Amino acid sequence: MAFPAFFAQAPRVALHDPLAGLLGASDDGLIEYGYEDAVRLAGHSCPTVAGAWLMTVRALRALYPDTVPQRGDIDVTFADSATQGVTGVIANVVGLVTGATTDTGFKGLGGRHDRRNLLHFQGDVPGEIVFTRRDTGDRVAVSFSAQGVPGSPSAMPLLQKILSGGASDAEQQDFAHLWQDRVRRILEAVDQPGLVTVSPLPRAV
Repeated sequence: MAFPAFFAQAPRVALHDPLAGLLGASDDGLIEYGYEDAVRLAGHSCPTVAGAWLMTVRALRALYPDTVPQRGDIDVTFADSATQGVTGVIANVVGLVTGATTDTGFKGLGGRHDRRNLLHFQGDVPGEIVFTRRDTGDRVAVSFSAQGVPGSPSAMPLLQKILSGGASDAEQQDFAHLWQDRVRRILEAVDQPGLVTVSPLPRAV
């Protein structure tokens, strides 16, 4: 197995997970995530997965500017329903990093480390997603737009040819290269204005 080299160059994030420390999964409770983890979860790499990754990284940077993010202590609310468009794919990536789940996560130990009911949908929130620190109530809204990093005009015709069964092996390889080249450019543009919008919100009460 060999991932494209640029996966390892994408922004990474380290979180402190007290449950991981408690149960010995990590001796100091620190867990580092990279884009390749999101790809393993989704099973593919695309602009949506890259956008989910960057929104999560940028939100955590904003919420924890001087401290390590606390996995399992972050509430996440999506504006859309879980089944609308690509919301479910994005939510899976967000949940991987933050530990937030709906009702399917870890139930906790002695009333602590409960990961359920931290992930919400169809919320009356600005942007695409709102991340909230449960300890301080600090909140940020984030949105993603890949319009500023367009794909190759050759990519979609090649995809249609592949899906119709008429593409050669060389054409399939060309498409894969063009597809991942756009993902690479998106990840490299993490701080480009308009790609990921991060807006502080009034603190939750």
